Amino acid sequence: MEQPGRPLKDDRDLTGPRLALNADPDSGPGPGSDPVTEQIRTLTRAQVRLRGLLEAVLAISRELEPSVVLRRVVTTAMELVDARYGALGVLDESGERLARFIPVGLDEREEAALAGVEPPRGHGLLGHLIHHPEPLRVEDIAAHPGSAGFPPGHPPMRTLLGVSIGVRGEIYGDLYLSDRRDGRPFDAEDEEIVIALAAAAGVAIENARLFERVRSGAENFQRMLLPRLPDLRPFGGAAVYRPANAPEQLGGDWYDAILLPDRSCAVVIGDVIGHDLTAAAAMAQTRNMLRALLYDRRTPPSLVLTQLDRTLEAIADSPVTTACLARVEPDGPAGAGGSAGATAWRLRWSSAGHPPPLVVTPDRRAEYLYAEPGVPLGVDPGLPRPDHTRPLPDGAVVVLFTDGLVEDPRRPLDETMAALARVAADHAALPPDELCRVLADRHTGGGHDDLAVLVLRVPERAVRPD
Repeated sequence: MEQPGRPLKDDRDLTGPRLALNADPDSGPGPGSDPVTEQIRTLTRAQVRLRGLLEAVLAISRELEPSVVLRRVVTTAMELVDARYGALGVLDESGERLARFIPVGLDEREEAALAGVEPPRGHGLLGHLIHHPEPLRVEDIAAHPGSAGFPPGHPPMRTLLGVSIGVRGEIYGDLYLSDRRDGRPFDAEDEEIVIALAAAAGVAIENARLFERVRSGAENFQRMLLPRLPDLRPFGGAAVYRPANAPEQLGGDWYDAILLPDRSCAVVIGDVIGHDLTAAAAMAQTRNMLRALLYDRRTPPSLVLTQLDRTLEAIADSPVTTACLARVEPDGPAGAGGSAGATAWRLRWSSAGHPPPLVVTPDRRAEYLYAEPGVPLGVDPGLPRPDHTRPLPDGAVVVLFTDGLVEDPRRPLDETMAALARVAADHAALPPDELCRVLADRHTGGGHDDLAVLVLRVPERAVRPD
């Protein structure tokens, strides 16, 4: 029996193999190499390639955006066999031609030389692989009988490795690799590892396609829950919703605007915490309750939010929600023939932990109405909620928005809010629907959250209740 702590007597004999395991797996046999060393080198190369394949499969499996998945398939295949060029051709519905061609590896000069050249449609060796989906290895492309040559400006390519990619039992497209960086032709090991990657790529592509359909359905569901704003005349109003860049997110942003029986206009915007179906359902429920409460009573916005909070607590298990509720109502003598420049309107609002309203006057001065925000809905219905009042001139624009429009983890919030105010001031004369689109298109947020914007333009002359 070996004594504890005593080294094995043949431990020094393992020094050679250990060095071999750490040697360059692509290096050739050295002088005096023995069969055992060469066997270890072969095993090491296999282990390195297997590890590279597993990492490549994990890399493409993490992606869900279809265009990103396709490009990642090409780049990982290039890395596995150390190819200079790679491409993926996606077949059209007929399966006879390429509908998309995604090249990788061209430098700026090579891309410029091909500017204006039509992408490949599946002729020559590319067409050969389409009609004969077995793996294809070519040592000299120009000498192959199926070669159709390259278009003008195309970089020279000598060797080719092509394999098909199947999705749900059908050929989805073909993966092409050209020119190993070491100058050697592609070998059987290259072919095997790219075939293995192509099998995993088929699964990743199908997952991305399924997720795209789910995302599209979820986004359509989200939009169906949001209202189409009614006729708000004499006010002008519009709203827009944009989903987050993250494909897996379903938003909880919501908005509404209604003309009340006293001919004032109520506008609201909110954000249910969360990015799933629960948040979307809570959003629809909250909006519908609020609309009923607004019609039921003519009370300050703070009391409406308080009643909404109590109702949600009593009959629903809703997530925490931020909201800003405002009423624009006649105020001052302008509606009765008052002097020019007199105050014509009054904005009354209450916030439940939401970003402040932005007001742009006809002379294009933009101002955030910072005031005590109150707590979000779903925190404590017993806490008092403040009301705020601000006079508005004829033609003023009120902008309500969710935090997805301005929050960017890479930039200070003050900076993004100031940028939004400048954009709103510069384009305030646009019709409300166009102004909404400009604000959403030029948002200062990072795109990590969904966003909603609501714009209300007050009339040029106040319209008093009958």
